[in-house]
Amino acid sequence: MSHLTYDQSKTIATKTILILAVITVFEVLFALLGKGYLVEGFHIPHWITGGVMIVLSIVKAYLIVYEFMHMKYEVPGLVKTVLLPTLLLVWAIIAFLAEGDYWNNSRARVKNPVPAQTEVNN
Repeated sequence: MSHLTYDQSKTIATKTILILAVITVFEVLFALLGKGYLVEGFHIPHWITGGVMIVLSIVKAYLIVYEFMHMKYEVPGLVKTVLLPTLLLVWAIIAFLAEGDYWNNSRARVKNPVPAQTEVNN
C-alpha cells in the first residue's frame, strides 16, 4: 500500500466503509421485509431470506479481507494460501451439518420406530 498517498488510501477506505454500510442497511431492511414487519402480511420464504443474507455476508467478508486486510496488494501465492483453507473450512462446516442432520434423523427413527403393519382379519 506504499504506492498510494494518504489521501488516496483515505478515499478508498471511505468508499469501502460506505459500501459496507449500504449492504448492512439493505440486509436489515430485507430481513424486516421478509419477516413481515415493514409490509403487513408480506413474507419472504426463509430459504430466500437466508440465501440473500449468506451471499451479502460473503460479499462483506470479501470486501473486508480485500481492502482492510490488504489482500489485494499481496502476491497471488499468498492469497491462495489464505483462501484455500477458508474454502476447506466452509466445506467442512457443510459436511458436518449434513452429517449431523443424518445422525439426528437416524436417532429419531430409533426412538420412534414405525410400527409394523399388521393385517386385521375381519
